[in-house]
Amino acid sequence: MNYRKLGRTGIEVSEIGYGAWGIGGKQWIGGDDVSSLVALRRALDAGLNFIDTALAYNEGHSETLVGEVVRDAGKKVWIATKIPPKNLIWPAKPGVGIQEVFPAQHVIESTEKSLKNLGVEQIDLQQFHVWNPIWFFQDEWRRCIEELKKSGKIKFFGLSINDHQPESALDAVASGLIDTVQVIYNVFEQSPERWLFPACEEHGVGVLARVPLDEGALTGALRIDTEFEAGDFRAWYFRDGRLKDVVVRVADLEAASASIAGTLAQRCLRFCLTHPAVSTVIPGMRRNSTVDSNCAVSALGLLNAEELAIMRHHVWLKNYYR
Repeated sequence: MNYRKLGRTGIEVSEIGYGAWGIGGKQWIGGDDVSSLVALRRALDAGLNFIDTALAYNEGHSETLVGEVVRDAGKKVWIATKIPPKNLIWPAKPGVGIQEVFPAQHVIESTEKSLKNLGVEQIDLQQFHVWNPIWFFQDEWRRCIEELKKSGKIKFFGLSINDHQPESALDAVASGLIDTVQVIYNVFEQSPERWLFPACEEHGVGVLARVPLDEGALTGALRIDTEFEAGDFRAWYFRDGRLKDVVVRVADLEAASASIAGTLAQRCLRFCLTHPAVSTVIPGMRRNSTVDSNCAVSALGLLNAEELAIMRHHVWLKNYYR
């Protein structure tokens, strides 16, 4: 496993991190706590030392599982979690003030809940789960975060940027008030490269690349006749003929990149890691086989210029979160 600096925080995180939404067990159907715990432990044994979860992932159940594994890990594992919007609206809606989404008392109470779920005294990286750039100019959230840091309840603070809105965090990145950003970045969604990544490099802000496999599309495992259980997030995400479009696009990518080492999923993770602004990618992993495949990406190294050009050619402007 290779490790990278998380911006200016001074800490080093594994370039393959663990996205813990799927182990929450509510919106991603098909897993179970036993296999999730096994997969988490296997990832740590492979050298992974960064896990991203959230209070909203099945009402804290994901945090509880993460905490159980981390407390028994026998080594330092960096935990990132997120404060859910009080109005429970994802993504943040234009025109809605921060007092309806992240009032100070809600931020504090959510942090306390996460600390209890995780069973730790300090959250390494606390994040807002949504973001609206108009909130940047409000003072209340800044004071609240500073108080949480001074009290020792959180060490660092970051933003999880709204879906496909990387430019919305540029003011925050330049301000020095945040330590990290979490943003959608994958072969299809390359827009963070234009403005956000250069700003993060300039100001020493760490980057958590989320959805690196486009909710499973870029694994190459989906087929036109793939069916998801009712209530599974993917049934909504790939609705209304989207799955067919995805399968066609992914097949083209797989054929074009066949000369690049690794499975399709590994090539796509390598694509993300090739950008120097990225601190870690955080794919979901609920099975040992997925853990082994993802954690082996470090040994494959970065893409060369020719390989990167092949992958870049498959950029796709879409937003399936609408």
